[in-house]
Amino acid sequence: MPNTAHIRADIDWADPHGGEPWRFHFAQAREVLQADHPDQVRAVLEAIHAHAMAGRWCVGAVSFEAAPAFDAALPVHPACTPLAWFAVFDEATPASDGPWAPAGSVAAHAHWPVVPEQGAERTAFDAEMAQIHEHIAAGDFYQINHTSTWHGRLCRGSALAFFDALRQAQPKGYAAHLDAGDWQLLSVSPELFFDWDGEQLLCRPMKGTAARGDTPEADAAQAQALRASAKEQAENVMIVDLIRNDVSRVAQPFSVKVPRLFHLEPLPTVWQMTSDVSARTRAGVTWVDVFAALFPCGSVTGAPKVQAMHTIRALEPGARGWYCGAIGVVRPGGAARFNVAIRTVQVQGDTLRCGIGSGITTDATAEGEWREWGHKRGFLRNATEPFDILETLALEHGQLRYASQHWSRLSEAAAHFGWRWGAAEQAALQAQAQALCAAHPTGLWRVRCCVAADGQARLEAFALEASPESVQLVWAREPFAAAHSEWVRHKTTRRAHYDAAAVQAPGVFDTLLYNAEGEITECVRGNIAALIDGQWLTPALHCGLLPGVGRALALREGRVQEAVIRREDAHRVQAWAFLNSLRGWLPATVRFPAGFHEHVI
Repeated sequence: MPNTAHIRADIDWADPHGGEPWRFHFAQAREVLQADHPDQVRAVLEAIHAHAMAGRWCVGAVSFEAAPAFDAALPVHPACTPLAWFAVFDEATPASDGPWAPAGSVAAHAHWPVVPEQGAERTAFDAEMAQIHEHIAAGDFYQINHTSTWHGRLCRGSALAFFDALRQAQPKGYAAHLDAGDWQLLSVSPELFFDWDGEQLLCRPMKGTAARGDTPEADAAQAQALRASAKEQAENVMIVDLIRNDVSRVAQPFSVKVPRLFHLEPLPTVWQMTSDVSARTRAGVTWVDVFAALFPCGSVTGAPKVQAMHTIRALEPGARGWYCGAIGVVRPGGAARFNVAIRTVQVQGDTLRCGIGSGITTDATAEGEWREWGHKRGFLRNATEPFDILETLALEHGQLRYASQHWSRLSEAAAHFGWRWGAAEQAALQAQAQALCAAHPTGLWRVRCCVAADGQARLEAFALEASPESVQLVWAREPFAAAHSEWVRHKTTRRAHYDAAAVQAPGVFDTLLYNAEGEITECVRGNIAALIDGQWLTPALHCGLLPGVGRALALREGRVQEAVIRREDAHRVQAWAFLNSLRGWLPATVRFPAGFHEHVI
């Protein structure tokens, strides 16, 4: 057991009732309790309950393989982690909602393998899906949560710095950092397992997923499709029914309710559907009784739970570990709040381990679930490197050009990523902008505005040379793989995908991009317009491009219309134009880069 003086925990815990979040640091643990055998688990939880009743804070986790400690009928793989681990603290220190790694810490960077859409991994996945459908058809169960383990490496920075990046990538959930010494847990789970205040119990299972849309309209359509999906509703109701049954074990008669069904929650990469199950618990019930009645959460097993877990044991090659277990806080007095440990990374040395999964029903397809796994892995991609929201404006003779449009787009990006961006942050930005304008009363300047996750803005001005009368563009050498990602829909400092697509050659101003479907999208540094049959057209947002401010102005003025422009339409183009708010409208010519032949188009 490591020296308890070095044990720490940090929580950024949403209030499921809409109140202020819990943000606390815990240090100098007075005791650590660990269970390595099922017979020890309940004793550890009871000991934690005693500490809480004595006025102490307790923070810890229970692994998925602890399930037989509460029901011997639930089969699991041999454990790869402790079954339960809790640290006991005398006090909680309030924490900010900004970065928690020490000032000046090296920014974290993690590497996760990129799994191809085809190959051995996908072949195995399809075979497992086929087996699951056979079980469903045989009546063994009607839903199962199927998962896989992903391994990565922490290339630089500390685990705490990586936790900051994860919180930024997946905000407003039930985030927890546990440092046990030889391993650490970084959880940014959006799913509440249960909240119990000593009498009232709330569970909020999460079942039903859809990708975020490329545009506000497409995003709303994705949400509506999820809300109306019979498949997703059925999946959600199956788990709600299972959890209602689990809750009834500790509930007062007739108190189990479902006050909210099919609620949609927007996360940066996916829409998730949740429902609420509530009850009043019986006299004498403790949080340990609640935990024992509910664990493991039905959303990560399937229904019926016993039959589903038998198939999980047979299909999945090894233990899930902390993933799909629960991480939580037991407060002084015995009230408790736990998450379901999804979107959770275990760190051991520089090795990272994370599980990804989804609920499978009779209507599920291998292709659909594979895509869902990709969307859910988005939080790992988003946390690999820190980033800011970026706006680039022209400052001309002491006035910021199109400032209101840029600030509006910035606000949309902040809402998408879940960043702090309220009246105080906006007022601070305006004050900086006014000061910058006053300091540059003459000349033409390029202003770079960066906004961090805590809402802090930085504005810098750089001399801007006059725009050329016309520019030369070249076709990208290959389709732009990031076209439909949030890193294109929103402008940020994470631009490696653009940099990789850029063609560097003498006289070339920018690169013209197209997506995997062969649709022209934009340029690396601005939007594109094409004159076809006497009408100026610009690619539609659903093709995958940044909604540029200059583009929006041209649309509003009627200078261009949206359309899908394909690569094979290039021979019909009578003229091209590059446009953005910094440079305006620039006539352009488009050619092929060296070694790239026209017949490709």
